[in-house]
Amino acid sequence: MKKTTAALSPFASKNDGKLVRRAIPASQGPAEKFGTLQPQEVILGLFGEYVGLDELAWSGGLVQLLGDLGFSGGASRVALNRVIRRGLLAPVKRARFVFYKITPRLKLVHDEGRRQTFSAVADPLWSDEWTLTWYAVPEEHRLQRARLGRWLNLRGFGALQDGTWISTGNCEKEVRDLANRLGISKHVIIFVGRFEGKRVNLNTLLDHAWHIGDLKRMYDRFVKTFEPYIKKRSLNSLTERECFIIRTRLIEMFRHTMTQDPQIPDEIVGVDWRRREAIDIFQQLHVALQEKATAYFRSHAVTG
Repeated sequence: MKKTTAALSPFASKNDGKLVRRAIPASQGPAEKFGTLQPQEVILGLFGEYVGLDELAWSGGLVQLLGDLGFSGGASRVALNRVIRRGLLAPVKRARFVFYKITPRLKLVHDEGRRQTFSAVADPLWSDEWTLTWYAVPEEHRLQRARLGRWLNLRGFGALQDGTWISTGNCEKEVRDLANRLGISKHVIIFVGRFEGKRVNLNTLLDHAWHIGDLKRMYDRFVKTFEPYIKKRSLNSLTERECFIIRTRLIEMFRHTMTQDPQIPDEIVGVDWRRREAIDIFQQLHVALQEKATAYFRSHAVTG
């Protein structure tokens, strides 16, 4: 794999440290589907939250729990079968019952996804380094190519165009290690460097690669959806089932914002958004809803 250090310079102006608010473009796509749960993603998230590596989850209980989240029995079973075909869950038969367990591949997915979601901070560290990843993977390796693209998206890279992704910071080692594991390293080129250009050029880059306008709307909706549950009286009145449903939506919606967020400080993004509030709400509710949500899930699906 080749690594090239690009000759790029820090941003032209930071306006003496003051945050400059700028207009944001109309919705470009991600915000329109925000809040719509996807069954395969939900299944993977549920196993990450509630099922241990050596535990089994009963298929019938999972279908019932997915029904609580609004999925039909047919859609739930199709999603489970697709997750199995992806090598993320392994079926285990006991008598006439079918159970599922986490595979080593799913553990890797969980480790990476949880790092991205649960390490979110309102004031991310900043340097003037960027990582640009370009690849042209042959069709015979299309599955590995798809896995690389999914990982880059999960890691918070923004897509510039097909096969070209960008991220803040120096991510060369992580991308190189993944490409090596996938066996496609010779098809991947990584550039690490600094941004050289005017503020307007940076804004264009951010809006194109990360859809900043959509991200702002996603944070607004996240806060509006979950802020009412912060009050202790509201939390105490929730049943185990309600806590499970709310917590699942909380995690999935927050995860989507994190894969969309470039992790750039507010003063550089230059948009008046509610990221800080959203992160605070997530961190509070993720813990506050955990006990009841866990009890509900495990009583329906988990066996030792």
